Amino acid sequence: MEIKGTVHKFGDNIDTDVIIPARYLNTPDAKELALHCMEDADPSFAGRVKEGDIIVGGKNFGCGSSREHAPIAIKASGVKCVIASTFARIFFRNAINIGLPILESPEAAEAIEAGNEVEIDLETGKIQDISTGKTFSAEPFPPFMQKLISAGGLAAYRRFLV
Repeated sequence: MEIKGTVHKFGDNIDTDVIIPARYLNTPDAKELALHCMEDADPSFAGRVKEGDIIVGGKNFGCGSSREHAPIAIKASGVKCVIASTFARIFFRNAINIGLPILESPEAAEAIEAGNEVEIDLETGKIQDISTGKTFSAEPFPPFMQKLISAGGLAAYRRFLV
């Protein structure tokens, strides 16, 4: 699966309360969550993000609480992939569970700038910064996890197995 989009860049330790502030957790509506995604880090994010865009973060992306709302808000906002130096383990698992592709690549997270166009090959882990011509790599997910992500997450994947 290939993804191509414009980068929105954030720094280190972007926690789940920054991704989706707790004051908005009273709704189960993913589109409503998307309207407030990243607003405490960048109030203009929800108005600027477009379907297919990519978030690039620093170290420990998704730290904080175990709320699944964080990757849901990101995915519902139209973001197709998050690249970071490292992810908090609970965010990592929640992202996979809801079908949001995430890749760890410290080199890519450091070098790729906001506004750059990036193309990602999830099968190989290749990250191409089209704006600069630089190529980076990340460890691709094993085939069964790629199927889970392609299906839209764990619940959707499970429906295929039954």
